[in-house]
Amino acid sequence: MMTLTLNYCYRIYPDSKQEGMLSEWLEICRRSYNYALGELKDWIASRKCPIDRCSVESEYIMAASYPFPSYHQQQNQLPLAKKVYLELALVPSQVLQTNVRRLHDAWDFFRNRGFGFPRFKKYGQMKSLLFPQFISNPLTGWQIKLPKLGKVQINLHRPIPNGFIIKQVRIIKKAFSWFAVISIQSDIVLPDIETPFGHPLGLDVGLNSYLATSDSYLEKGRKFFKTEHRRLKVLQRRLARKTKRVRNSSLHGECKTHSRQRSKNYEKARKKVEKQHNHIAFKRKDYQFKLAHKICDMGDSIFMEDIDFRTMAKGFLGKHTLDAGFGQFRDILKYVCQVRGKYFGLVDHRGTSQTCPNCRAEVRKTLADRFHVCHECGYGLDTFVDRDVASAQEICNRGIETTTLGLRGKETVCQVEVSGVMSLDNWRRGLPLWAEISRRESGSPNHNL
Repeated sequence: MMTLTLNYCYRIYPDSKQEGMLSEWLEICRRSYNYALGELKDWIASRKCPIDRCSVESEYIMAASYPFPSYHQQQNQLPLAKKVYLELALVPSQVLQTNVRRLHDAWDFFRNRGFGFPRFKKYGQMKSLLFPQFISNPLTGWQIKLPKLGKVQINLHRPIPNGFIIKQVRIIKKAFSWFAVISIQSDIVLPDIETPFGHPLGLDVGLNSYLATSDSYLEKGRKFFKTEHRRLKVLQRRLARKTKRVRNSSLHGECKTHSRQRSKNYEKARKKVEKQHNHIAFKRKDYQFKLAHKICDMGDSIFMEDIDFRTMAKGFLGKHTLDAGFGQFRDILKYVCQVRGKYFGLVDHRGTSQTCPNCRAEVRKTLADRFHVCHECGYGLDTFVDRDVASAQEICNRGIETTTLGLRGKETVCQVEVSGVMSLDNWRRGLPLWAEISRRESGSPNHNL
């Protein structure tokens, strides 16, 4: 049992004054983040050098009793820092606290995983602000009220469902607009769907066909980046020809100082490139959400391969694999299944495309073989079975075997147990697991017997 928490994303339209305030807050949060990270790195550097020798580079000398700059210590220093750095008072206090929390979450990730040490953020790399809590509902009609910012116009294209309360709001800056990600929570307690039920459905993803199901449905392959790459290449070429920085010199007495600023034309070209990348990402994500809902309409128990798509991206088709975004689609599908009350499970991916889903015999195929033909049981000889569909059917079989949908210990029409030790003669006359369960649900007779 778990409490339902959802994130709704809306586009907001701050005026010029509010947009300037948000941009200034992002820059202040970036500097405070880098300052807190600097304290953390100085503490580590002061203790990494051995006792009997000094470091090659100069390091800060800190007393042995000086405590580690933890989250609570740096958070308690914020009121004192506001007296020294007056611009910190412009940002809401809770936004600064969550900014420090963001740094220590990255530090905890580094300690647990062993990689991903936090880095200093350059100018413009801070993209979001988090307002962690609200006393009352900040939404009033078509406006959202934020601390120290006032009411901001919001496109509430879908209302907040009844029974949900707003827990926090994150403001995100994109290339062409601002967005508000509203986290809502309900007291409605939904049961965790830990056991499969209903109609099983196996999924196989690929580049030739973006998606193949065990019910012989094929989704045409999509290439989001490739279709928009021509325009992106033109914009990147224009950006490369712009002067990145300009040097402004000013004479102060006898000393001449130089300040480096970004060129205005360079900044305009950079924003156009960023907009194009955002357009590609939004197009991909919208398609994947629609496809996930379509899959949930087809079946009740969804099974997918437990595969690390990062290894697929290292091959000669790495660019197209990254463009497809299979890992993001799997996360979206898991989320949609959870919201819609469907079961989602992962199965072993090894040998799914080289196994016959009917008799489970090994059928070796190369990438040039686009159809499945089994010479043991004859599956695919009379009808053309796409190799991706056959792989999805094998994924469905494995999902059924490893869950309560399996037929272990029960007498079936094909007299085969799903433990892996099976009679080939019986399988030739019987139905595969995914087809047998579908037949039983529909109530149709078995004509293969």
